[in-house]
Order: sequence, then C-alpha cells, then structure tokens
Amino acid sequence: MGRRLQARRDELETRALVRLTAAYLAIFASVIAAISVLAYALVESNYRSIVAPALDTPEGRAGFAAALRPALFAILSSDALLLALVGAASFALARAALRPLVEAREREERFAADVAHELRTPLGAIASLAQAGGEGAVAERAFATIARRALECGDLVGDLLTLARASDPQELTCEPLDLAMVTRRVEREVASDAPGVTFEAAYADAIVDGDERRLTQLVRNLIWNARAHAASRVTIDVRAHDGDAVLTVEDDGPGVAPEVRERLFERFAKGRDSRGSGLGLAISRWVARAHGGDVTFAGGSRFVARIPLAGSG
Repeated sequence: MGRRLQARRDELETRALVRLTAAYLAIFASVIAAISVLAYALVESNYRSIVAPALDTPEGRAGFAAALRPALFAILSSDALLLALVGAASFALARAALRPLVEAREREERFAADVAHELRTPLGAIASLAQAGGEGAVAERAFATIARRALECGDLVGDLLTLARASDPQELTCEPLDLAMVTRRVEREVASDAPGVTFEAAYADAIVDGDERRLTQLVRNLIWNARAHAASRVTIDVRAHDGDAVLTVEDDGPGVAPEVRERLFERFAKGRDSRGSGLGLAISRWVARAHGGDVTFAGGSRFVARIPLAGSG
C-alpha cells in the first residue's frame, strides 16, 4: 500500500513538472516567435528598400524572394537552438519552482504522521480505561487517568495550534514584567517536583515588555527540559545584557544527541530517550520570536533565550 501511494505521489509530481515545463516553454516560445517575426519584418523591409525599383519585374521579385530565404533560414535555425536551450531552462525552472511545494507536502505528511502517533497513545489509554470500567477505587483511578490523558491531549492540540500561527507580536498581550521574577517562580515550581536534582540560580532584574503567560510557557519548557535530562544539577541564569534579557538554562546531563541537533527546534524533534512530546523547544522559540527575540542551542546542554529589554527598541 505504501509503495502504491509513493508511486502515485511520484506520478503526480511528474505530471505537475511536465505541465509547468510546458507552460514555461509556451511562454518563452511565444516571445521568441514574436521577436523572430519582428526580425524577419525588419530584414524584409531593408531588402525591399534596397531593391524597390526592381520589384516591378518578375525577375526582381524572384531575386528578392531568393535573397530573403537565407535570412529566414538563419532566423529559424536560431529559433530552434533557442527553443532547445529554453526547454532545458524551463525544465530546470519548473523543478526549482516545484521543489518548495514538494518539500512542504512532505513536511505536512510527516507532521500528520507525528500528530497521529503522539495522539494515539493517550487516546488508546483513554479508550482502554473506559472499556475496562470497574467500580469503587478502580473506577476512580481509571477516570482520574482518563482525565489526565484528556488534558494531555488538550495541551498537545493547544501547542500545535500555537505553532500553526506565525510568531506575530499581535498574538501577545504584553506588559512590563521582570523575566527574572517569572523564571524564579517557574524554578520553584519545577524544583518542588524534582527530587534528587539541585537547582543553582542567579537572578538580576531584566524588565521586558512581554506576555506573562507566554513567557512562563517559554521558561517552563526550558527548565523542564533541563530537569528531564539532568544527572543531578540544573543551572539557571537571568541577566540584562546588550539590550536583551538573557535567560541561560543548562544541566549536567549528557547533552543533546548529535542526531537531534540539526532539527532541535522542529516540531516533535526528540531523542530516543525523550519522554516529552517534542514540542517544548519549538514552542519556546515561537514565544521568543513573537517577542522579537530568539532561543538558541549553545552547545552541550545549554540553551539561551533572549528577549529585548523594555524600551530597547
């Protein structure tokens, strides 16, 4: 089934390539034909002006026609060469034009497959628990798990809807706030649920014009990511530097796997041992860019978020 679908996609891509190449070639051929007609008309006009007195005789007209044949042959030969070159150029141009569309389609297919995979697990658990039913404590545990899984699905769909939007400041509700204060609050929240992990933090005031809910989301994703991969320690630093509020989060874990680094901020990008949805870093970058900043990977297990300070723009 998969091979037939791939063959069908390849066939559709080939048809589109042929149609687009033909369209480009038709346009170029029309231009070449118009230029050729104009060139022939100019040559004919020049010849006519030279031999005008002789055109009143049959011999003169025959000589005039014979003189124009080499010019017509030269024009048609040039047209044939140009059409061959233009045909090759049209094919190359059509492939270049179709490539982004093909890549976009492939990304959509991967995205749909990833979403289906991520939603299948919690939805399967919900269905199994609902079918199992039960009474008393068993039923209570089952319904508690159902509720938790349903909320996880809701969070996943919410994250996907966020990433479907452009990183647009109009999506934010901004006010002056201290990124250090937001980070300190999130650190305490995560630390309370992280036995065996030490949090080392340094905070300095860093006032930004930001959406508190979104910035909390950014900070929480970065700190939870560090907590999930830390061996025993997470280091957090917030300070103002060069017109930006800079948040640095690092853990003492093994660092980002090499095979993940190139697609680290893509949706569902995660290593083999990751237990999250793979959306956290993509969401963090979305939030940072909506604020005019960015989130970058600084090597090892260090991530740096930069948000412009209030009034710096």
